[in-house]
Amino acid sequence: MFEKTDEQLIAKALDGNRSAWLKLVKRYERSVYNYGIRMTSNPDDALDLMQEIFISVFRNLSTYRGDGSFKAWLFRIASYRCVEYYRRKKPTQGLDDVQEVACEQSAPEMVMLMSQGNKQVIDAMQQLPLAQKAVIELKFFGQFTFEEIAEQLNVSSNTVKSRLYTALDKLKGLLEVEYV
Repeated sequence: MFEKTDEQLIAKALDGNRSAWLKLVKRYERSVYNYGIRMTSNPDDALDLMQEIFISVFRNLSTYRGDGSFKAWLFRIASYRCVEYYRRKKPTQGLDDVQEVACEQSAPEMVMLMSQGNKQVIDAMQQLPLAQKAVIELKFFGQFTFEEIAEQLNVSSNTVKSRLYTALDKLKGLLEVEYV
């Protein structure tokens, strides 16, 4: 009847309650998968990234102190795993040179994402450096504050703002070119 808080589920999961862990995963799996889609542009890579993120969360769950929200802590781990993904994906290729892979999945999330307007924004995001893409993702799709993003990326909030405004300028330029 009443939904348990993240902290209650974490406490039960740490005590070995498998059901509590599965409820926690279920609560955030869609957000984490959508994060993976926007960061990789590939459904298979997004699923792999999601799996790595939740494995990492499971292994480190006992280190969650509750200072901030669980969601912010989860997406901090997601950001680290995403950086590792790009490092592993093409070790000899720069992050700015990673090409978009066409999505061939008909999941409801993909249908929504691939609508014409969203597809153009996501295509343009793929051309941003990883640091700028991460800030855009966390601010607009994750709806985190500048301070939460700064904590997740281990940078100052001024750096987050700078990356955001630089990324927005680049996106504006990229999207204006498409409409000219």
